[in-house]
Amino acid sequence: MPVVEWLHALEQTRISEVVRESAFPYIEGTHVLGLSLSVGMIAWVDLRLVGATMRTRPVSEVYESVQGWMLAGFCLMFVTGALLFVAHATKAYESVFFRAKVAFLLLAGINALIFHWTVNHRTTSWNDAPVPPTAARVAGLTSLVLWLSVIAAGRLFAYDL
Repeated sequence: MPVVEWLHALEQTRISEVVRESAFPYIEGTHVLGLSLSVGMIAWVDLRLVGATMRTRPVSEVYESVQGWMLAGFCLMFVTGALLFVAHATKAYESVFFRAKVAFLLLAGINALIFHWTVNHRTTSWNDAPVPPTAARVAGLTSLVLWLSVIAAGRLFAYDL
């Protein structure tokens, strides 16, 4: 079955109808709250990695203080985003803004993985430094840019519906 036919069938499901006909604004609002929570917490860590804020606090302490909220926001954002996708799967698939949003999300995930597999393993040597090493600053700045891009593409997609 071609992708477009599968997406059209997905839009015909009962959950898709419920989301589209009565729950869409509530789910969309919850999605934005989850995004705000997740990206807000990520931004705290990224700004610390860049060396722009909280220079007297260890990077690990900043991360540990927001980790739970960041994960909760991400889970909320992911579930509500999936529901919103189901409601308009064909339009999402065909939208350049939605595709950009997904690409930026994947790049943000790859950036986080690379950071955790490489730079983060050496955190003990720079954890207390007011300005982390260049690799950490690049990872933090890249994360900020990618998450802002996710938000921008998501808003442009919402206006495109």
